[in-house]
Amino acid sequence: MFQSLTPEGPVSQLIDMGGPVMAVLMVMALAGIVTFVYLMLFGVLFAPRYTSRLRQSVHKWKQAPEPGVTDSLRANTRGLSGLNPLNQLVLATMEGKLRNAPSEQIRESVSGKAQGALTPFEAPLKIIEVIAALAPLLGLLGTVMGMMEAFSTMAAAEGRASASQLSGGIYQALTTTAAGLIVAIPFAALAAWIEFRLRRLQGMLNAVLADVLCVERPSIHADSAAGKPAVNRPSTDGRQPAAKDPASQIDWQNHQTLANAVR
Repeated sequence: MFQSLTPEGPVSQLIDMGGPVMAVLMVMALAGIVTFVYLMLFGVLFAPRYTSRLRQSVHKWKQAPEPGVTDSLRANTRGLSGLNPLNQLVLATMEGKLRNAPSEQIRESVSGKAQGALTPFEAPLKIIEVIAALAPLLGLLGTVMGMMEAFSTMAAAEGRASASQLSGGIYQALTTTAAGLIVAIPFAALAAWIEFRLRRLQGMLNAVLADVLCVERPSIHADSAAGKPAVNRPSTDGRQPAAKDPASQIDWQNHQTLANAVR
C-alpha cells in the first residue's frame, strides 16, 4: 500500500506511462468505485422491499379493509423495518382509504412520496453514467496528446528522429486509450444494471400501491340499505279478506239502484 505512494510505486509508473490524463482516469475510477459501494450500502438499508410481512398485510387488507390491518402493520414497522419506505407508503395509502379520502388525492400524495423514495438513487447513478461517458473521451484526449508529443519530437529532430524517440509519445497515446476503455466499460455496465433495478423497483411500487388503493370499503349507506326492513304486503292466504275489485263493487251498486227503481 505504502509502496504505491513512493515515486517508484505502481501509481507513479502508470502516471509516467499515460501522463496527466492517466492520473485523471485513476481519480475517476476511484470515485466511481466509492460511489458504487455507497449506492449498494444505501440500497441495502433504504431500498423499497416487498417483504413477506408486508405481503401478508396487503393480503389481509384485500380481504377485510379494517383499522386492525393498519395497526398490525404500524407495529411491524420498527427497527430496520422502519427504514423500508414501502411500509410507510402502504400505511399512508391504507389510512387514506380509512378516512374515506378521495382516490385522486391519495394517489397524488402517495406518488410524490414514492418518487421521493427513489430520488436518492438517481444522483449516484448519474455519477456512474458520467464516468462511463467521460472515460473514453479522456482516453482519446490522452491519445491526441501522445501523438502531439510524438510529432513534436520528430519536428525537433528535423525529421531524423529515431524509433525510440517516437515510441514514447505513441506508447502514451495507446496507454491512455486502453485505460479509458478499461474504466468506461465496467461502469457503463453498472449504470445499465442500476437503471434496470430502479425501473423494477418503480414497477413494484406502482403495483403494490395500486392493489392497496383499489380495495373498496363497504359504505354506510349500503349497510343501512341492507338492514332496511322489508315492506309488509297484504296477505291473501284466507286469514285476511282480500281486497274487493272496484269494478265488481260498482256493478253491485248499479244492481241495487235498479232494484230499488223497480220496487
